[in-house]
Amino acid sequence: MQNEKDLSVIRAIIARHKMLDVVFMTVGVFVLMVAILTFMALFSHMLVEGMPRLSWDFFSSFPSRRPESAGILSAWVGTTLVMVVTAFAAVPMGIGAGIYLEEYAAKNLLTEIIEVNVTNLAGVPSIIYGLLALSLFVHQLEFGQSILSAGLALALLILPIVIVATREAIRAIPVTIREGAYALGATRWQTVSDHILPYSAAGILTGVIIGLARAIGETAPIITIGALTFIAFLPPSPIKAEFPYLSMEWLMAPFTVMPIQMFNWVSRPEEAFQVNAAAAGLVLVMMTLTMNALAIYLRYRMRKNIKW
Repeated sequence: MQNEKDLSVIRAIIARHKMLDVVFMTVGVFVLMVAILTFMALFSHMLVEGMPRLSWDFFSSFPSRRPESAGILSAWVGTTLVMVVTAFAAVPMGIGAGIYLEEYAAKNLLTEIIEVNVTNLAGVPSIIYGLLALSLFVHQLEFGQSILSAGLALALLILPIVIVATREAIRAIPVTIREGAYALGATRWQTVSDHILPYSAAGILTGVIIGLARAIGETAPIITIGALTFIAFLPPSPIKAEFPYLSMEWLMAPFTVMPIQMFNWVSRPEEAFQVNAAAAGLVLVMMTLTMNALAIYLRYRMRKNIKW
């Protein structure tokens, strides 16, 4: 009798746990479907409104007070240049910091404090980075309201994301690979450069592109440092016909970006400007989705080529 009671209790516990699993799965699927349907509804509305406006003239024209002739040339060029500065500033520094913290830093109180702060910085509101960039880059270093200031501000924003992604990708590498490299006489740097980095490159690249995808849509830091809402000219070209063929004048040029241009059009009462904003939003969403798709594809190819 006692054994039968024990078995019935165990069956009741298992049945209750299975019921909880079903409830949790149902709630999760419901929340996921709500999020997906909301995004699809918003994206479909933006697609219907903005798709007819997309044309070569829309991409090659400057903003205008006349909505039918307004375009996003200065906005998408500014966005591209700002993201170039962001990538060059944040990616090497973030990957290097992640490698140091995971492979070289001693495990002591100072390292733990740094790790906690890096993790917390990933959740700091973006406006705080804008205020920091305004004080440091615009006023203290006197970079002004330029592409360089904007790129460095966004680099600060995504730097914790890149560091955390790098560390997580390195942690996923089996410890046996390190032990095997050390057993064969490899130095720490040879182990990191020849084994750890190649195997973790897919995860690191995914984190980098996700960070850049977040930065491309940020508005608060860019507004804080003084991005222009209306600009009808392009920065100086980075490439010149005469030696040394490269110019850095564009780094100090004023700029605007896609989110700022959208905000400018949305704030106008004319319906035609709302259509322009929808078209610009469609372009921005497609840029973000393309970056995420690229991350997925590169991660798949890298993992497929790795031989453990």
